Amino acid sequence: MERSLTMEIVRVTEAAALSSARWMGRGKKEEADDAATSAMRDVFDTIPMQGKVVIGEGEMDEAPMLYIGEELGTGSGPLVDVAVDPLEGTNIVANGTWNALAVIAIADQGKLLHAPDMYMKKIAVGPEAVGKIDINAPTIDNLRAVAKAKNKNIEDVVAVVLNRPRHQQLIDEIRESGARIKLIPDGDVAAAINTAFDDTGVDILLGIGGAPEGVLGAVALKCLGGEMQGQLVPSNEEERIRCKKMGITDIDQVFYMNDFCGGDDAIFAATGVTDGELLKGVQFKGTKATTQTVVMRAKSGTVRFIDGEHSLRKKPNLVMEP
Repeated sequence: MERSLTMEIVRVTEAAALSSARWMGRGKKEEADDAATSAMRDVFDTIPMQGKVVIGEGEMDEAPMLYIGEELGTGSGPLVDVAVDPLEGTNIVANGTWNALAVIAIADQGKLLHAPDMYMKKIAVGPEAVGKIDINAPTIDNLRAVAKAKNKNIEDVVAVVLNRPRHQQLIDEIRESGARIKLIPDGDVAAAINTAFDDTGVDILLGIGGAPEGVLGAVALKCLGGEMQGQLVPSNEEERIRCKKMGITDIDQVFYMNDFCGGDDAIFAATGVTDGELLKGVQFKGTKATTQTVVMRAKSGTVRFIDGEHSLRKKPNLVMEP
């Protein structure tokens, strides 16, 4: 995979963030998502690669753009798998709250997990706690392991959990352990990334979220030296059948880092749409807008934070042909 793609995909996430940020706080999540998706598609068409979407907006008959199996890029260049979430946190943007992102992950062809669009139980940590967690272990054991790995008292450990009724038992277990909780309304890709940065104040991600978001979070953690484990949680027989059609015969299988993203290389980029612990959201002022992006590559271990200033007059459609 060519390293030049690192900066190319930043252009894609920036365009998606700029487009969707116009809808912040307007209560229209579908319009925000459509804006991000359309912008991503337009910029992808200018990138020299032969990409195929393995995680996208849905199947071909469900999504007009960025559907699973869609081919992206100019048709020349490296063969890559593409995982996208044009707007991770549609409700976040609609409500104007924290941690909405435009997200892309790419890897060499055949290296990304083709995760079905269903729930996944997840546990994620940053580099210090790699090898210390077990998705099937009791919650208290994982919290103690993270506390020991990070040289903290368990009372100082912060677990991030999606604020959902299905997590009440998990929340009770965390509180009984003495650890602290950050409940989030949406956005567990951002939460997974945050476990790898001390400044965010997050030590571990626990709970059930989307499986596609699990792959995106795992690629980011691969680049950052962290760890995620996951298990699919089908809601019905139809979803079980879909797993089998996608080649997942053992529903109880635990997915580890090499299952999420094989090989030694991957690239991940995320641009803030709204403000978060790690990235600032899009800011508009007159004919200019600013963005903040994190982009990383697994092979080199390089992590870059990129502040962008965009002329909305010179590039009104967020796309400039090469």
